[in-house]
Amino acid sequence: MEYLNPARSPCTAQDRALIGTQHARQARAHFTPHPAYRPTPVHVLPGLAGTRAVHVKNESGRMGLGSFKALGGAYAVHLLARRDGPGTPFVCASAGNHGISVASGAREAGAACVVYLSEDVPEAFARRLRGLGAEVRRSGDDYEASMSAALQAAQEQGWRLVADSSWAGYTDVPLDVMRGYTLLFEELADTEAPTHVFVQAGVGGLAAAAAGYVRDRWGEQPKIVIVEPEGAPCLIESARAGRPLRVQGSRTTLGRLDCREPSLLAHRLLTHLADLYMTITDDQGAAAARLLAGHGVALSDCGAAGAAGLLALGPATRAALSLGDTSRVLLVGTEGPVEPK
Repeated sequence: MEYLNPARSPCTAQDRALIGTQHARQARAHFTPHPAYRPTPVHVLPGLAGTRAVHVKNESGRMGLGSFKALGGAYAVHLLARRDGPGTPFVCASAGNHGISVASGAREAGAACVVYLSEDVPEAFARRLRGLGAEVRRSGDDYEASMSAALQAAQEQGWRLVADSSWAGYTDVPLDVMRGYTLLFEELADTEAPTHVFVQAGVGGLAAAAAGYVRDRWGEQPKIVIVEPEGAPCLIESARAGRPLRVQGSRTTLGRLDCREPSLLAHRLLTHLADLYMTITDDQGAAAARLLAGHGVALSDCGAAGAAGLLALGPATRAALSLGDTSRVLLVGTEGPVEPK
């Protein structure tokens, strides 16, 4: 499924104030003293998918935590602990990577942390969470069920909820999570402006961070493409409807992208900053991961989803996006290979 966004409009001063280069610089200043902080590498793949070159920002080694999410949850936890102190426990729901970031940030802040996982999250993530000092609780069959359990625990226990999604009345913390993500784009200081950016989406936090940063730094010319699993197309359906929607969807092996309702902040930003929404199949995600592995870039199927979107584009849409042999494409390899359950 491909959907050219008819609501595309220019980035505004309000967008820039919300999430843009100034916040990326602040996040970089925050993380630079961290002993585990290093900019992640960029792999350049000339000629891939009929382009001039594809640049893959490989987040698999991010701060030893395995994904781009190391920059989001921990950043929000650090800011909350700095403001309010470490005493009150932190709680979150996770499909794996967000919880690892929150748990790591809580450990560094000297605070307790509880992470809710659904039953389908691989046990490898639960082991890593426990290794970071978090208490792991299993709840429900999908991410939404674990999110409901975490929210209920926060309300009943007075714990601090650190979610990577946002909804009416809950935007400040997830905005800090998104601002943490912008650091990975700030690390591209010496990179020529991309003509196209393909970024995968679950609830849309990374995608919105990418869109806000790209528009602020490189303007309106780069084409931004949002890639979702066919089984969880919450952003594309919300864009079609003009309002956030919860979708039914179906099972997908792209587990960290298996989200049925978009982040409110992400939806609002992407509905006018993104050029195209599209979906990919599980098989396309797996094929993209194999292809990138052949080029020396080891990612999970989720981590390769942006590449899968690029490879799956039809001729008419490529033409509409002016995607060809002079294009410079930026992809985010969001996570490394995931251990089996």
